[in-house]
Amino acid sequence: MSNMWEITVPGSTANLGPGFDSIGLGLSLYLKLTVTLQDSWEIIHLDDNGPIEFELEEHLLYVIAKNIADQYGKQLPACRVEMASELPLARGLGSSAAVIVAGIELANQVCDLGLTVQDKLNLSSQIEGHPDNATASVLGGLTISSMDENGVVDTIHVNDIDASFVVYVPDVELKTSESRSVLPEQFDRAYAVRASANANMLAASLMVHDFERAGRYMEADLFHEPFRANLIPQYTEIHAAAKANGAFGTALSGAGPTLISIIPTAIAQDFVNTMKNQFPDHQIILTKADKNGVKVKLGRLLLSNIKSK
Repeated sequence: MSNMWEITVPGSTANLGPGFDSIGLGLSLYLKLTVTLQDSWEIIHLDDNGPIEFELEEHLLYVIAKNIADQYGKQLPACRVEMASELPLARGLGSSAAVIVAGIELANQVCDLGLTVQDKLNLSSQIEGHPDNATASVLGGLTISSMDENGVVDTIHVNDIDASFVVYVPDVELKTSESRSVLPEQFDRAYAVRASANANMLAASLMVHDFERAGRYMEADLFHEPFRANLIPQYTEIHAAAKANGAFGTALSGAGPTLISIIPTAIAQDFVNTMKNQFPDHQIILTKADKNGVKVKLGRLLLSNIKSK
């Protein structure tokens, strides 16, 4: 058995406008874990995209790994985990879903659970409460999913989304619970029909690689963006500037506050430079769709023989 695991999980964007709680896209921004077995637990964050102070028992990675091991009747061994993340916390780039998927994979590897892809989709989506970010982190690429009342996830997976994406990350956090509280409890039928037609058109456009049309529908959401827009720094200005500079469309990433544009790859570098000049208060990152989902590399720790002198 291996005594070292490298687990890589892509971050993700969810919704892309009207694909509310259903559409996810794995992004080439990653959470990376190096896991080794040792006598006591230790979680080390190698950057600022993790909690600064925490009790082990409350750390999301540990909580998930322990719960999964318990669920399968296994003892979770003590691990040293080094975590490096390119996903800012509470910004709408799937940081919690990535940690959940990583925790499930950690338990799967160190306890030798033999989880199937479907198990990982179900478990991660059940814990997250909806399947958008979770499925995208498990599979990478574009995921269009539904979860039934028993927590079973059905996913259509499309892996060759060859557009480029730009994310605009403001220097403010927005908890999903806060941005959920502004959503209406119900919609009337005609409104709901229009909203769901836009979601269908978004999904279909992405699947046939009509990114120009997909961009139009990214901006046609009726489920959540109209109600969240005023929680988001420079929502209107970024939409307008992105469109003026050649983006196909812009939407909230998840619940926000990050926005995401889909753009032609040919204009990517010029586009990013222009937007950086216009929005210096945002961290602006060029990214693309991840193609792999969660990945595990096995290693062995090489202990050098120290010869006594």
